[in-house]
Amino acid sequence: MNRIAVISLFLLFFCSALQAQDIPSISEKALNLEEQEGFFTYYRDEDQGKILVEIEVDRFDTEFLYVNSLTAGVGSNDIGLDRNQLGDDRVVYFERRGSKVLLVQPNYSYRAITNNPKEEESVRDAFARSVLWGFEIVAEEGGTILIDLTDFLMRDAHGVSERLKQNNEGNFSVDKSRSALYEEATMNFPQNTEFESILTFTGSNPGGQVRSVAPTSDAITVRQHHSFVELPDDDFEPRTFDPRAGYFGISYQDYSTPIGEPLTKRFITRHRLEKKNPGAEMSEPVEPIVYYLDPGTPEPVRGALLDGARWWNEAFEAAGYKDAFRVEILPDSAHPMDVRYNMINWVHRSTRGWSYGSSVVDPRTGEIIKGHVLLGSLRVRQDYLIAEGLLSPYKEGETFDEDNPMLDMALARIRQLSAHEVGHTLGLAHNFAASTNSRASVMDYPAPKVTINPDSTLNLDNAYDTGIGEWDKVAITYGYKDLTDSFNNEEALNGVILDAIADSLLFISDADARPESGAHPKAHLWDNGSDAVKQLDHIMDVRDIALENFSESNIPPGTPMAKLEDALVPIYLFHRYQIEGTVKLIGGLNYSYDLRGGPQSGPEPVADSTQRAALNVMLQTISPDALKMPEKIIELIPPRPLGYSDSRELFNSYTDPAFDPLGAAETAANMTMRLLLNKERAARLVDYKARDSNNLGLGDMLTKIINQSWKAPVEEGYKGAIQNVVNHVVLYHMMNLGANEEASSQVRSIANLKLEALREWMRIEAEEEAETEQRAASLLYGYRILQQFKDKGKTFRSAEPLSPPPGSPIGSDDSMFLRCSFR
Repeated sequence: MNRIAVISLFLLFFCSALQAQDIPSISEKALNLEEQEGFFTYYRDEDQGKILVEIEVDRFDTEFLYVNSLTAGVGSNDIGLDRNQLGDDRVVYFERRGSKVLLVQPNYSYRAITNNPKEEESVRDAFARSVLWGFEIVAEEGGTILIDLTDFLMRDAHGVSERLKQNNEGNFSVDKSRSALYEEATMNFPQNTEFESILTFTGSNPGGQVRSVAPTSDAITVRQHHSFVELPDDDFEPRTFDPRAGYFGISYQDYSTPIGEPLTKRFITRHRLEKKNPGAEMSEPVEPIVYYLDPGTPEPVRGALLDGARWWNEAFEAAGYKDAFRVEILPDSAHPMDVRYNMINWVHRSTRGWSYGSSVVDPRTGEIIKGHVLLGSLRVRQDYLIAEGLLSPYKEGETFDEDNPMLDMALARIRQLSAHEVGHTLGLAHNFAASTNSRASVMDYPAPKVTINPDSTLNLDNAYDTGIGEWDKVAITYGYKDLTDSFNNEEALNGVILDAIADSLLFISDADARPESGAHPKAHLWDNGSDAVKQLDHIMDVRDIALENFSESNIPPGTPMAKLEDALVPIYLFHRYQIEGTVKLIGGLNYSYDLRGGPQSGPEPVADSTQRAALNVMLQTISPDALKMPEKIIELIPPRPLGYSDSRELFNSYTDPAFDPLGAAETAANMTMRLLLNKERAARLVDYKARDSNNLGLGDMLTKIINQSWKAPVEEGYKGAIQNVVNHVVLYHMMNLGANEEASSQVRSIANLKLEALREWMRIEAEEEAETEQRAASLLYGYRILQQFKDKGKTFRSAEPLSPPPGSPIGSDDSMFLRCSFR
């Protein structure tokens, strides 16, 4: 080693030693600072705006839970940064490395459950862990060190910048000069330490959503919360995940598993609940599950949310518990993001949006530590609007001081919504087959049940169910039944499921119920009843009555007449969810989540007669008679007045500022055709036809669609214009299917065969004298479109039909999870 290198090493060690000697003691560093004892003792330096945290030597390498969340949000559903929104939760620990302390997240996705430390170590070292942050030691004394947590708390832990960027809302980053610690929500308790900060994001090119909610669009200020939480003890018993039981779950790979056994271990997520008297059929719990309602919730919504959430006590009674589930108002002294409180939050946004239930979960076991519900406050107003559209209630002199059927329906939905989202935080997934079992679960998405009175008026008295469903009792029994006295836990839990199957209760969840990707004929969103075909007929009857009765009585006196369109949209499109359920019968597949040896039958295509009946009723929804708007409605709706701008809740239009009835018809036809010509549905029809030539096939469906659109008897006037609109929508979706590279070759070939035949038919028809000018124009346009499609193939794009206003959920717009809900 040369002389310069030796000198350099000497200086490095010398400087390090001086640095170590310069580190003050904790007594010196914290001399004039405010000490807060708790799970992690911390000191608040108000002059410097800093938080210093103590870590004792025996706390190193000790795991705890770290949760970040957003206490004050942005207020835009589209951006998706809500007040009291949970962020990530993860197990972490502090690890000291020389003069630095690391915050480490171990990898619990890969484990070795074994008594062999070397086997554990081999798995631990095989997969990456994550170091979330590095801290400098600022003081040390007697085996305890002090770290500066400030920069960690002031960073964008919730991913606000990235969310804004993803939504094309601008390029923003944290401006430290406009950010600070938020002392009012920085708290300490024996089992959890809570920190909060004010973060201001500054940037450029703010998008429309940011401009609509931020008072100054280049400065977005939110509050971010951080929780350090003691992990639960080891007494919690994980419960086996069963795909038939209706629970969310955790999973990990256990590399100590004997060869021949499943490597992946799966357990449900659930709260800890134990009986005081395990031997009793009915017992109080050792500790009840308590949820707290946001005290900022107004009446009468407050009472409705409390009622709905409390329904769950019925399910816990069915599982053998007395008073195991309670719902109370959050005390003023408590903070909603404190992990000790299961919360039901009432959240405001500038536009309607999803409500959802999430949880803080111990990833080691699946134990739910905190249930956390966010309920969008505009949802109840949309339900009220739907009721106004259905009932046309504002007759001359009519008042609703006491008996208000619109409010009754809206609150009934809020009760069901409260129960639904709390159900998620208890560990339960959606059960979209429950509507076929007489509303057997609040974990379904219920449509408002509208009955038709003998005098052809509409009735909403039974719009939504009350109380918990039979499936919900089964699910809670599976997840929370006390198994202390059970001889065989697996057998006992399997018995719960087998009893439900024997009672004809069916569980089918998310992906299988979605109209685009799903194929199950009994699992639908926003539907009622066991027969989707009959229900669509009923819904269309309800829609016809509501449109026939539609008048200025649909809005309160003193309201601008243009606001009639707001009430009209959900009524004209009232069938939008039932067609999503009915279309799933076409190319549908009956199946269950059965296990080997179970009693449920294997997959089987829906009966051909049912598929054909579903196709017939679906095509009725695009007939001119179904899509025509009563003339009196068209004559009622003027352009928007000053102060009442257009919104995305209204129909898209070609005739702005005038109301566009043909545009509304195009929108409705687009919804139906998009569903019918789904590429997966088309492929299943090809398959079913290949296996049995008598079955409805894709070619059969396309022929029927063409016969009832382009080749149907020619209408005149307004109905003729609707017919042409529908024809062009049919053409667009057939071409899309024929050019879709993700569709199977057989689907594309059949679609192209039918398109070429249609083009030839149009050529011949166009050469003959058409009944009307609009018919001649439509034929010529269609022929030329198909000729270009033939010449240019997939590179050709025709005009896309108008899309519907936001719908699902009723009372919300589609969102990330989508997880969780127009209802």
